[in-house]
Amino acid sequence: MFTKLSHFEAAWKQESASTTKVLQALTDASLSQAVAKDHRTLGRLAWHITLSIGEMMRRTGLEVAGPAEDAPVPGSAAEIVAAYQTAAGSLLDQVHKNWRDETFLVEDDMYGQRWKRGLTAAALIGHQTHHRGQMTVLMRQAGLEVPGVYGPARQEWAGMGMPAPTV
Repeated sequence: MFTKLSHFEAAWKQESASTTKVLQALTDASLSQAVAKDHRTLGRLAWHITLSIGEMMRRTGLEVAGPAEDAPVPGSAAEIVAAYQTAAGSLLDQVHKNWRDETFLVEDDMYGQRWKRGLTAAALIGHQTHHRGQMTVLMRQAGLEVPGVYGPARQEWAGMGMPAPTV
């Protein structure tokens, strides 16, 4: 749970940059990749991450710019990236304009429960990270290179002049 604006800001900048990097590796053709029939596609996961920024944070009173909660999944990876970057940037702007450290202790109704805003902010990041991980599996199935987030991805080791760790 966050209790300081500066801590949330640093975490959000890092995590949204990582999500942007993953989204930028998508192709239009890869958006239809699913692990199995009747499961979310890669495009649906990417869009869900994008829509969740506004959906979750509007429950805290913030007016995050971005697509409507019921907006359909775009057919273009570039549209998803642009919408994500708009929402991610807007969230940071809204937090700076409307919140202070003590705001992270305010409670809101979140899905029938009372959550402190610091918990909501942490849950937003955790939610995004969870789905970003799911996306990397689908990206590999779609034949895409997965960018490293918390360290180099398998293909990135060679660019660093090092062998990839054995599995």
